[in-house]
Amino acid sequence: MQPLFKGRHFITLEEWTKPEIDKLLEVSYQLKHDFLHNVPTPYLQDKTAFLMFFEQSTRTRNSMEAGLAQLGGHATFLDTSMMQVSHGESAKDTAIILSSYGHGIACRNCFWEVGNKYLREMAAWSTVPIISLQDDLFHPMQALADLMTIQEVKGETKHLKVSIIWAYATSHKKPISVPLSQILLFPRYAMDVTLAYPKGYELPDWAIAKAKMNAAANGGSFRITHDMKEAFTGADIVIPKNWGSWVSNQSKAVVDDLLEANRGWKCTEEMIALGMPDVKYMHALPADRGNEVVDSVIDGPHSIVYQEAENRLHTAKAVMAMVMGNK
Repeated sequence: MQPLFKGRHFITLEEWTKPEIDKLLEVSYQLKHDFLHNVPTPYLQDKTAFLMFFEQSTRTRNSMEAGLAQLGGHATFLDTSMMQVSHGESAKDTAIILSSYGHGIACRNCFWEVGNKYLREMAAWSTVPIISLQDDLFHPMQALADLMTIQEVKGETKHLKVSIIWAYATSHKKPISVPLSQILLFPRYAMDVTLAYPKGYELPDWAIAKAKMNAAANGGSFRITHDMKEAFTGADIVIPKNWGSWVSNQSKAVVDDLLEANRGWKCTEEMIALGMPDVKYMHALPADRGNEVVDSVIDGPHSIVYQEAENRLHTAKAVMAMVMGNK
């Protein structure tokens, strides 16, 4: 396997062409096949990556750690509260030092108006690839796995009706990076994307403008509605997920009047029934069960959340193999 993108940073899929994304997906499918058939994949033998987490993680951390091990390398988990970052060490100094110790640096920093800037500063000084594990604006690993899952389940993506729908949740004030990455990527694959949310949960204007541009350039479509039922109606894929009101309200408070006013934005059996007969339910996980979605939906026949989660492993391996390899 040739590491075609050796040295490339992976911070947003907007910086990757569609043929490059297709190549990442091709490698993801091959690595998935090899994993399921116990075929060795030592493409990163003796390579080391540092995984910096400013927030908690289950899928992202474990897909990266297991993935690098399966590629023959080693991942070092770094809780940033235990690093000198917590005492104010700069992104520049951290990037220069860590990149001299290994072959890749992956980082999750979702602090509003901080995360993406932090990754960009690391990328400016690192001598190895910086891989985003999610920031305040983008989650390219999740979006890539979502696209892979949609292709597996639906095949043709052209004019596939995909609805990205805000949902009520109280667990924490979630980043906007998952829906933002989806509205930018999916129209590039000619999907007809609907973004649905109650007023007050807008995504940035620049992201909406770019989503429309991506749709126009690739034969897809993009629209916004504030009607939840309209978004579910006739959909092939529904992705009901909470995100915070960061664009209009930078308070870190989880529960406020705006959130409570929209308790009815929940994925139920009645909502699923509005979609196509074979509509699929997706979620990046963890889902706020009972709030975002009822158990009978997430555990029911329309749900593909576990396939989606598994694909985080295969796409993570593809990204690492393609940007960290040395052949």
